[in-house]
Amino acid sequence: MRLNLPTTFVLLTIMIDAMGIGLIMPVMPDLIQEVQGTGLSNAAIWGGILTTTYAVMQFVFGPIIGNLSDRFGRRPILLLSLFVMAADYIVMALAGSIWLLLAGRVVGGITAATHSTASAFMADTLPPEHRGQGFGMVSAAFGLGFVLGPLIGGVLGDLGTRAPFYAAAALAGTNFLFGLLILPETVTDENRRPFRWRRANPLGAFANVSALPGLGRMLVVFFLYQVSFNVYPVIWSYFSTARFGWDSSMIGVSLAAFGISIAIVQGGLIRVALARLGERRTVLTGFAFGIVGFILLGFVTNGILALVLTPFAAIMAMATPAMQALMSRDTGADAQGELQGILASVSALAMIVSPLLMTSVFAYFTGPDAPVYLPGAPFLASLLLICAGAGLFLTQNRAPAAKSAP
Repeated sequence: MRLNLPTTFVLLTIMIDAMGIGLIMPVMPDLIQEVQGTGLSNAAIWGGILTTTYAVMQFVFGPIIGNLSDRFGRRPILLLSLFVMAADYIVMALAGSIWLLLAGRVVGGITAATHSTASAFMADTLPPEHRGQGFGMVSAAFGLGFVLGPLIGGVLGDLGTRAPFYAAAALAGTNFLFGLLILPETVTDENRRPFRWRRANPLGAFANVSALPGLGRMLVVFFLYQVSFNVYPVIWSYFSTARFGWDSSMIGVSLAAFGISIAIVQGGLIRVALARLGERRTVLTGFAFGIVGFILLGFVTNGILALVLTPFAAIMAMATPAMQALMSRDTGADAQGELQGILASVSALAMIVSPLLMTSVFAYFTGPDAPVYLPGAPFLASLLLICAGAGLFLTQNRAPAAKSAP
């Protein structure tokens, strides 16, 4: 897969989207305390509300934005999302109340459609046999942005709680201008589809896409995988503190190492895996590494060993682009945006479910009434989920690629 200017823009858009999220993470506790005039515990509650609101907006609007891109094109959706994203960060930088921050997260969740539209752009411009590599590059760009964001945000945070928001706005605005100059339109009369609300709402979109042979089960597999994989960002800080006694600096280094490992896997290793194993066996290989990784992390007691397991566990991430490629094959050319919007909604739904599930399991097995002290219990819960997903995947009959969407 060769990089050209439009593809570079799309990857930069994804990286900046992730960087924008990561840039503001280090200052959010202080910013919430600043605008609320309250303590850290209450700030944490509001932080959870802001995160959940962001994910809910992604879930609701993912299919809507995906369908809009199938009708009006990838270019206007990507550029408009970037423009609104830049304005949203400026509003949050100036916010003097928690309600304005909440409104900012609502708008931010909607503009996060850049991920699904970027994936649809890849599906438009790549042949089916190369889409797995393209989706891997998208995931790698997101992973790299998520690594760089917190590191840069932590440095900018020393300049004040508002500085990272201005930086995120500048990044989004600059990339908007770049895209305005070089981004072509990939939706033509041949693959354009009318916009219909019955397909654009999450339930209607799920019903339409899952009606294609094999995709209903694959969406369930994708959801189980996402819930299980989200155990890392959701529980790692608490797990490593309880099990190894790590401080925030060590936790940050370990998370950065994990993010870098994912970027390497999805930006490089995925190409080798897809070329040698094919999409289906790549998915199963990712699941196998996930199963082994969850078992080991469930019981590991040595922090150094946990760090050694980081690249091993990250190999699980190559299942994501391979699953996207399989589903893209079975979806018509005029419904690629809809599919990617649904996958964005599934990911957002998993991000709503996973924190509630994993933190509850962690609290149960580390609390004073725990039947056994086991900080790694969330990883064992993820083990059950990924095994269920693997079972569904293995028992699925492959269907021929779709020619067009109804």
